[in-house]
Amino acid sequence: MSEKYILAFDQGTTSSRAILFNKNGEAAGQWQRPHEQIYPEPGWVSHNPKEIFFNIVECAKRAMESVGASPVDIAAIGITNQRETLVAWDKRNGEPACDAIVWQCRRTADLCRQARTDGMEDALRRKTGLLIDPYFSATKIRWTLDNIPRARALLEEGNLIAGTIDSWLIWNLTGGARHVTDYTNASRTMLFNIHTLKWDEELLDYFKIPVDIMPEVIPSNGYIGATRKEHFGEEIPITGVAGDQHAALFGQTCFNTGDVKNTYGTGCFILKNIGEQPIISSKKLLTTIAWHIDGQTVYAMEGSIFNAGAAVEWMMKEARLADDVNEINEICDDTPDTQGVYMTPAFSGLGAPFWDMDARGIICGLSLSSNRKHIVRAVMESIAFQSKAVIDAMEDETGLPMSRLRVDGGVSKSRFVMQFQSDILNIPVERPKVTETTALGAAYLAGLAVGFYKDLEDISRNHIMDEIYEPAMDGAVREERYRMWLKAVERAKDWAGGQVG
Repeated sequence: MSEKYILAFDQGTTSSRAILFNKNGEAAGQWQRPHEQIYPEPGWVSHNPKEIFFNIVECAKRAMESVGASPVDIAAIGITNQRETLVAWDKRNGEPACDAIVWQCRRTADLCRQARTDGMEDALRRKTGLLIDPYFSATKIRWTLDNIPRARALLEEGNLIAGTIDSWLIWNLTGGARHVTDYTNASRTMLFNIHTLKWDEELLDYFKIPVDIMPEVIPSNGYIGATRKEHFGEEIPITGVAGDQHAALFGQTCFNTGDVKNTYGTGCFILKNIGEQPIISSKKLLTTIAWHIDGQTVYAMEGSIFNAGAAVEWMMKEARLADDVNEINEICDDTPDTQGVYMTPAFSGLGAPFWDMDARGIICGLSLSSNRKHIVRAVMESIAFQSKAVIDAMEDETGLPMSRLRVDGGVSKSRFVMQFQSDILNIPVERPKVTETTALGAAYLAGLAVGFYKDLEDISRNHIMDEIYEPAMDGAVREERYRMWLKAVERAKDWAGGQVG
C-alpha cells in the first residue's frame, strides 16, 4: 500500500483534533482547535455545529501540512466523537435548525421525569441498556421539535434530519450524500434497540420522533462515503466511525471478553468488553455496543465517574492545596499514607455505581495531626477508589474477572495514582506508549476496512506498553483501606437532599 497514513478526526466536547497515524499506530502529525462553549441558561450547554465542522476541516489541513502530506498519502479517514450531542438541520442545505444540544446539557430533565412517571424506565433499560437521563439524545430531539419553531417547520416540510456529531460530520464531508450513524453512537440515543440492532418503534412513538429524520445505522467500519474534493483537494474515503469511549476501548486493543479500559479525564469512563451477548445491569451500569465489524456485534458495560481530573483541578485552583501537578506528585511520593483521612470527590454528585445526585464532596477522618499533604494524597487515592467501585460492580454483574486494567487519559500519567490503582485492584495496570487511544481506535477501525491493517492481531502488535504497574499492597491493608473509603461514601450520600434553608 502506497498510502502512508490514516487520518483520525477526534471531535471532542471542548475541541476538535486531527491526527495522522502511521502503520505502527504512532501519531506522525496533529492539529487541535477549541470551539466555543455556549451556556444559554443555567444547566444548558450548546455548541455551534458549523464551527465544529469548520474546525475539523482546518485541523485536518494543518495536520497534513505539519508532515508535508497530501490527500494521496491518506488511506482513509476514521471519525470519533463526543457522544449523545444532538444536531438537527435542513437536509437541503445543511443549515442547522439551532445550536447543537451537548451531552452535558440538562434542559430536558423534565422530559426525563415525565418518562419515568409514564413507566418507561423498564422498557428503556431492557431495550437500550441505558438509564433515563438528559445525558442521552432522545429527549434532546423531542425538546428541539417542541421548542424550536424552525425545526418544527422543517419537519412539516419534510426537510428536517437529525443525528449525533458523527452524523453531522459525515453528512457535511460527503456533501450531503450520506446521513448515517454507526451502531456505537446509535446505542447512546435511548432510541436504539441493542438486541434487534434497529431503531425501536415503541421508543420512537413514545418520544414522537419520526424515524424518517433519523440516520441510517451502519457498521463501525467499512466504506461509508468519500469527502468532497472541495475540502482537501482530493476525495478521501471515510471507513471508520465510533463514539469516543468505544473508540478508546478499541484503541486499547481490548478485543477479548473481559478486557477493561479506564480513561482518566475530567471524570473516568470505564468500559468492559462483555462479548457478543448484552448483559443488562441491575447495578445501574450501562450496557452499550462496543463496536460492530465484520457482521459481529461486541457489547460493553460502562460505568461513568463524574470527578477524577476535576478533583485535581479543584485542589489546585479552588482549595489551593498545591500549585501544579508536579507538586501534587511530589507530595504523594513524600507522604507515606493519609493518616486515616479519606475523601469522596462528589462535587457534582456520585456516578456509577452509587448514582446519588444529592451526594457532595466530603473529607473524613481529620485529626489535629492532619495536614494538607494528607488531604492531597486522599484526593488522589479517591480516584482509584472510585474506579474500584465500578470495576467490582462490573465483575459482579458479568461474572467476568479481569486480569489487568488498561489506562489512558491525563491522570494516567500520575505514577502514584496508577500504582495505587494497581494496589487497590490487586491486578496489573498497563499504560500504553501511545495514549491517544480514542483517535487511535478510530484510525484502527478505518485502517482495517482498507487493508492498512490486516486484522486485529496486526493491530495488537502495535500496542506497546510504556509502563506496567504491579500490585504490592498487603491484602488486609487493601481491604481495610477500601472499607474505610466506602464508609466515607456513606457520609457523603444525600448531603444536598438533607440541606436546610
